[in-house]
Amino acid sequence: NGFEVLKHIKSSKDFNNIPVIMISSMDDKDSIYRCIEMGADDYVTKPFDKEILNARISSSIERKQLRDKEEKLIDEIQMERDRSESLLLNILPEDIANKLKNNEKDISKRHENITILFTDLVNFTPQAKQLRAGKVVNVLNVLFKEFDDLTKKHGLEKIKTIGDSYFAAGGLTGNVKNAAKEAIELAKEMVNTTNQLNDKTDYIEVHIRIGIHTGNVIAGIIGKNKFAYDLWGATVNFASRLESTCKPGKIQISQETKDIISGGLNLEKRTGVMIKGIGTINTYYIYYT
Repeated sequence: NGFEVLKHIKSSKDFNNIPVIMISSMDDKDSIYRCIEMGADDYVTKPFDKEILNARISSSIERKQLRDKEEKLIDEIQMERDRSESLLLNILPEDIANKLKNNEKDISKRHENITILFTDLVNFTPQAKQLRAGKVVNVLNVLFKEFDDLTKKHGLEKIKTIGDSYFAAGGLTGNVKNAAKEAIELAKEMVNTTNQLNDKTDYIEVHIRIGIHTGNVIAGIIGKNKFAYDLWGATVNFASRLESTCKPGKIQISQETKDIISGGLNLEKRTGVMIKGIGTINTYYIYYT
């Protein structure tokens, strides 16, 4: 009967969006209520007027088209929301992104024993002057995409790139000792990746140097239109200076990074290294293959 047909249509994934008008000789309220409750769009009693029925059919079709447009719009909005969220997570740590979505105003936090990694490409700028812009961008893009994948693989956060320098941090959301170890492994793979790029490229040769230091930092978001997540403090400056005093192809770490890892590293001790703003200290080169 009509009730069973209506129930079948509205319970089917293929047919449940089709508008249904019930036409019946039964004009009792219970039958009308039952049909509407089961999903009928309209109810017409016999005998019916053809023009009125046509008008109700047209009205049902218009409502169906509006619902279809609404569902399509909702899907498009969800896709844009997912795309925006993905972009946000690409430039911000997840907890910071969540705070930003919740409209928190003062997004800042002090972190202890964070491992900072800085890289720089030696003699990149002089070589870049001799190349077309496209080739320069291509080299950096290929290399930094690899660095992004490696950074994610080792659980560190990419903070930003500055020219041909790469800045990452470990321990912001996890175990700080493990983050320091992963930063070392990341640095080793960054050196190997750079060497592999040289093997594949005949128009430029770059060598990377890397500085790693562990200490306390302040993290937060600054800016309005083009906001940025960044880290501040002596630890960041120290890691940058370790990079700038490092030999090409080497990874230089501080005593603090060595101490937090507490063994298991193949190191070459350097004594009397002059670090600007700090003085003369001991540092370590990482041996690796």
